[in-house]
Amino acid sequence: MESAPAVIVAIDGPSGTGKSSTSKAVAAQLGLSYLDTGAQYRAITWWMVTHGVDVDDPSEIAAVAGKPDIVSGTDPAGPTITVDGVDVAGPIRTQEVTSKVSAVSAVPEVRARITELQRSIAAAAENGIVVEGRDIGTTVLPDADLKIFLTASPEARAARRNGELKGADINATREALIKRDAADAGRKASPLAKADDAVEVDTTDLTLPQVIECVVTLVEEKRAAK
Repeated sequence: MESAPAVIVAIDGPSGTGKSSTSKAVAAQLGLSYLDTGAQYRAITWWMVTHGVDVDDPSEIAAVAGKPDIVSGTDPAGPTITVDGVDVAGPIRTQEVTSKVSAVSAVPEVRARITELQRSIAAAAENGIVVEGRDIGTTVLPDADLKIFLTASPEARAARRNGELKGADINATREALIKRDAADAGRKASPLAKADDAVEVDTTDLTLPQVIECVVTLVEEKRAAK
């Protein structure tokens, strides 16, 4: 039996739309590699914070953007991320990093560095890969076989985020998400945007298994057409 053709799948969208859970599950189900590009931006932000870089100074960020060695493991069952050999999967999810990642990831030198890293990982994925982020279909992998843009209402996204952040204030979460959207969509370098040829999937009223099923079907259709 022939192995299925390799497919590169780009999944974009704002925070709280189910990108990570969907992408990991789809990759695992279809035997694809998986890359969480947001974790890479968090990793470089964590490095900046721990090295005392002023994240409000783009020139200071740009000057050291090439220094940290970021390595992403692409097994969807257990994705890993290290910086200079240190496992940072936990530390990159702290509120301190979360609050600073937009500022760091808006710096063009950071985006160029991380984009290059992402492209090399995608190119090395022999069976294909699911890459999730905010500018994958538009900037990182404009020739991806399939582009999907996940959306959901701010209310639905805040409710999901609050499920992850126990005891958080839902209104504060909603406001933070809207602020993050504005920062991501408004930055000059690779803003958050839906690619012209992306399939939009509104996850507001869908369960996670329904979103996964929808995306798996789209990928299988794309594979069949290759």
